[in-house]
Amino acid sequence: MICLGIESTAHTFGIGIVSDWSEVLTNVKSTYVPPKGWGIDPSKAKQHHEDVAELLIEKALREAHIKKPDLISVAIGPGLPPCLLVGLKKAKELSKKWDVPLVGINHAIAHLEIGKLFSNFKDPVMLYVSGGNTQVIAFENGKYRVFGETEDMGIGNLFDSFGRLVNLEFPAGPKIEELAKKGKKYIELPYSIKGMDVSFAGVYTHLKSLIKKHKLEDVCFSLQETCFAMLVEVSERAMAHTQKKELILTGGVSANKRLQEMCSIMCEERGASFSAPPIELAGDNGAMIAWNGILAKKEATKNYDKIDINPKWRADDVKVSWI
Repeated sequence: MICLGIESTAHTFGIGIVSDWSEVLTNVKSTYVPPKGWGIDPSKAKQHHEDVAELLIEKALREAHIKKPDLISVAIGPGLPPCLLVGLKKAKELSKKWDVPLVGINHAIAHLEIGKLFSNFKDPVMLYVSGGNTQVIAFENGKYRVFGETEDMGIGNLFDSFGRLVNLEFPAGPKIEELAKKGKKYIELPYSIKGMDVSFAGVYTHLKSLIKKHKLEDVCFSLQETCFAMLVEVSERAMAHTQKKELILTGGVSANKRLQEMCSIMCEERGASFSAPPIELAGDNGAMIAWNGILAKKEATKNYDKIDINPKWRADDVKVSWI
């Protein structure tokens, strides 16, 4: 079986084609980049997705050397409604045109499953870090459970918000990582863990008072060290609670080498294994949606009216039929 997956939850429109023997045949995407100093404008991101959709679909089919897939999967949430609607509309058009079934996919679960695929881990705790989401998740008692999460903004949104304060290009994460490598002085920031949850709002507020007093490199260094320590701490707590011996770091921010290093050190000290997906599969992409479509093929239907977007669809509300 070959599945074509469509990702359009936020700034990225992606098409991935994956086989049921776990081979990524192609993974193409285009990202809407807002003007410097601005965040994502959902209406402009929607327009971007509409503009690139057909070209990317044609490119993906050409690279995968297929005329049509056996199945289509599309991310229907969580995400920005205008962006989600572009992907769903295109998915329904293609499903009808090719007469193949369609399955709606949870974007967060797709990040988890692509991480599992490339790690070969069987029963991990997963630290999911992206723009809008920051969660510690593991499979327990028939479904994915959220053991801890951010109480306010995702770690990626924190980085982008800070980036706008200091005039960094979007997404700000890679530039913050680069600057942090040059930082030498640690500046104390709020360290906010509440049970198993984390909070970044206080960090962001405090950062505003630091940018005129300290070198940007030191602020970036301190930002990463503080926030990543919080994430590693709650991840370790989840591993201790569930008695699991594997940790997967996934989502767009998982490409950060310092966060990978801190997770790896923690796992090594616990006698556990650590993995992060390849960088091309860390951020939003169509291949992860396609792979999750392969896993969830039992849920596929040609009754397209049953499938709609769910902008606030949580990972712990997903019916996991494939485990």
